[in-house]
Amino acid sequence: MDVARLTSSLVRIRSENPPGSTADVVAFIGEFLDSLGVKNRIISHPGGRDNLVTTEPDSRLLLCGHVDVVPAIPDDWTHDPNSGEVTDGYVWGRGATDMKGGCAALLIAYRDLIESGVEPKAQFAFVCDEETGGEYGIRSLLAQDLLEPRECLIAEPTPATSPAIGQKGLYRVDLSFSGRPGHSSLYPLVGKSAVMAAFDLLGYLREVHTRPFPVDEDLQPLIKEGARVFSEIFGIEGGEDVLTRVMFNPGRIEGGEKANIVAEQCRMELDIRVPWGCSLDELRKGIAEHAPDAVIRETDVAEPTLTPPDARIVRTVCQEVERVYGTAAPFLQWAASDAKYLRDRGFDVLEYGPGEIPTLHAVDERVSVEQLERAADVYRGVIRAYSG
Repeated sequence: MDVARLTSSLVRIRSENPPGSTADVVAFIGEFLDSLGVKNRIISHPGGRDNLVTTEPDSRLLLCGHVDVVPAIPDDWTHDPNSGEVTDGYVWGRGATDMKGGCAALLIAYRDLIESGVEPKAQFAFVCDEETGGEYGIRSLLAQDLLEPRECLIAEPTPATSPAIGQKGLYRVDLSFSGRPGHSSLYPLVGKSAVMAAFDLLGYLREVHTRPFPVDEDLQPLIKEGARVFSEIFGIEGGEDVLTRVMFNPGRIEGGEKANIVAEQCRMELDIRVPWGCSLDELRKGIAEHAPDAVIRETDVAEPTLTPPDARIVRTVCQEVERVYGTAAPFLQWAASDAKYLRDRGFDVLEYGPGEIPTLHAVDERVSVEQLERAADVYRGVIRAYSG
């Protein structure tokens, strides 16, 4: 089986999150590893939230990927999102880029090394819920001490020549605002609107967003490379602002009772990305001050994280990327992944993987066969370097 066919097989196995069941895709990976004689263990949680870790001794490198995917509505897709169709030089379908293609490339690279007579010194961890915060996935494995700190490669999609060695912080909160109802014809003289309280907080965050946070001199080249990557991927400028400013998104707002009643309640799910140089504690304090009547429940909190550019995993992956592509330059990521939890536990983590990043979480998600094959080539070199 080649890497494109394995990617296609993984895409065809449904693992949308929500609802969150990864039992079938994890079982498939377990059977693939069994066929190679690689010992593995499945760790299950309610709802079919299954993870898999391999248990070979003396592993020097952790190879990590998530097998859950975001849901896809088939409308407007060129190819069925669950088809895994291989055509026009791409594997199509939900998860092809994020990140079943990367998982497939890791597995194929590992298999190829075994078949060539190399004994890989690497451990796999395939997890169930990166898309929803990792409670049953990477965080659970770490809490159970099933993964020991070491160097780690996560096969998240990145530009072909740009491994990601750091990412912005994350502050994700669920706010419940309380108001005082009254007749709408008398507002704002009578009543206190919970909906307007939510919008007042958003006004404060708009002000915070306008302020860039200065970064240390040693981070500036990584910020510039991240800005270049952003422009290359999305075709727009502003990447430096994305990396140096607080970015926020009120992903969901619901509240109020009727148009003629001043809203007594409002709930908002808020996602905030925190740049280097921004104090998370000060940001927390500012939000609390500008939402005095809200109950604030923190659902995911992480400071910005960074793997040193001179770490072995960075040097090794960049060397292999340069071998395959002729050039390599690490960058800082504006999004978040399981890397933040691993770095907090002492892992040196780098993300590098195949994918058409503009299609990530989007219609017509796909990954090119060429990218898959080249990623597997890079992974073979990296695993071999840690197995000698």
